[in-house]
Amino acid sequence: MNRRVMTLMVALAPILVFGVLLGAVRVPFVSLGPGPTFDTLGEYDGKKVVDVRGADLKAYGGHLNMTTVAQRDGLTLAQAMLMWLSGREQIVPRAMVFPPDKTKKDVEDQNSKDFKRSEDSAEFAALGYLDYPKAATVQSVTDDGPAKGHLEPGDAVDAVDGHPIATVDEFTEYLKNTKPGQRVVIDYRRKNEPPGIAAITLGPGPEPDRGYVGVAVMDTPWAPFEIDFNLANVGGPSAGLMFSLAVVDKLTDGDLNGGKFVAGTGTINPAGEVGSIGGITHKILAAEEAGAEVFLVPAGNCAEAETAHNGGMTLVKVDTLTSAVDALKSLTAGGDAPTC
Repeated sequence: MNRRVMTLMVALAPILVFGVLLGAVRVPFVSLGPGPTFDTLGEYDGKKVVDVRGADLKAYGGHLNMTTVAQRDGLTLAQAMLMWLSGREQIVPRAMVFPPDKTKKDVEDQNSKDFKRSEDSAEFAALGYLDYPKAATVQSVTDDGPAKGHLEPGDAVDAVDGHPIATVDEFTEYLKNTKPGQRVVIDYRRKNEPPGIAAITLGPGPEPDRGYVGVAVMDTPWAPFEIDFNLANVGGPSAGLMFSLAVVDKLTDGDLNGGKFVAGTGTINPAGEVGSIGGITHKILAAEEAGAEVFLVPAGNCAEAETAHNGGMTLVKVDTLTSAVDALKSLTAGGDAPTC
């Protein structure tokens, strides 16, 4: 082998090694970028994203799209560099997304729980906005508890042994005077069904001398129809606002969006207050690429939202469900709305 070939091989060796490292070495970073958007007024996988069953639905049209952030883990060095150079993706330390003290499954499970809570909060916020009265509502039934097979999540408790019940406090106060083995009769309302009566023999609970029903009850707005949210594999709480708006739109006259393509994001609590979220710039880009004309921005995200590429979309600032509805109605009527 002559000296020239040897010199060339020596010179190329670091490049070849670097090339192998680019494609093989995993880096402790995660990419964040625009994710898919979902029309809460439409369907996904053959089901209505927001399905209101048992109510007189009004006409609705246009779009009310929730937005997401796409995450990609397990990046090679080459992938991380290309994504960073693209300008579309944000590369962040993996520990920011998956804390070292938690497994990836722990994080995904927590995101799923947050998403389920956001669905419940979205329903309560929408029903509260629509002035449905509160009731002592069953949120969960213990699998091996006395109420299993008698009460279901969503039931509204109206009376116990003939004593009217309007709040959780009244329900709890009455049960303080009961004993394990005692039989109680609960009058309840069930969604899409006639009112019912459940005779339940109380069991022992955390307090030995007190009767135990085996239900978790909350004071929440109650309606006689069911609301289901059919969007799997989307985690986190930031869909709440758009879910609430879809419920309101389906139960009120007129198109809330005026037939336009509206997208947005934001957490929501049962009182209808809209909270800030993460990844606002990615979500705005996702909405712009999907064709949205208006984007609803939580007030706490406005400063960051102004730095995003929005393609001329109107960025509407919202802090409550009421302010979001009012802003859309104003835009539909040709008026103005608060903007970022």
